[in-house]
Amino acid sequence: MTAPAGDTPGSEAGAPVPQTPGRALAGLRERKKQRTRLALIDAALELFLAKGYEAATIDEIVAAVEVSQRTFFRYFATKEEVVTNFLTEYDRVMEEALASRPPGERPFTALFESLRVVLRTIAESDAEDSTRFRRIRQVIEATPSLVAAQMARYKASERKLAAEIARREGVDPERDLRPQIVVAFYSGATRVAFEECARQDIWDAGTIAAQVEEAVALAATTMREWV
Repeated sequence: MTAPAGDTPGSEAGAPVPQTPGRALAGLRERKKQRTRLALIDAALELFLAKGYEAATIDEIVAAVEVSQRTFFRYFATKEEVVTNFLTEYDRVMEEALASRPPGERPFTALFESLRVVLRTIAESDAEDSTRFRRIRQVIEATPSLVAAQMARYKASERKLAAEIARREGVDPERDLRPQIVVAFYSGATRVAFEECARQDIWDAGTIAAQVEEAVALAATTMREWV
């Protein structure tokens, strides 16, 4: 007798299908790659804070993790990417959150609500990710070349957000500057908040998230009352 579709002989209907060895090995490889990537980030941040970003070398980073330079370059194209790539993950969270906002929601509201998703992700991070976030912010604020890289990262993210706002509003981003303007206003508020946290020596991820949310809410009020 042929087993019903979706079942395997000798198993109960609806029972979980055992993971194939190939799939299990693929999952194991991905976990190992993630552990190596995070170990490189952690070692780099330790060195950057101890010696300064410019003084720390890739040789020192790979020696601390006991891997080769070839392994390092499988994960990061440059030393700069060790810092910026971690934050780029939050940019992706923002972009995905914006794309899923309800149709018809006003652009600044959609940006603000999407930011809240990012801030919750930051605030609810596990202890290790919270430490990485704090250390990355400290390294960036202490390193002019990384501040410039951070600005380039902001610009890249702003272009994607403006394109999504244009799509949502049904306008041509090549002819209509409003998507760029509203994204620049939102992005400026977040930058001011991050810079103010650094000025006040605030590095805790949860506190930063609360301060940024408050600043962007203030930006919305300012737009109504001052513009």
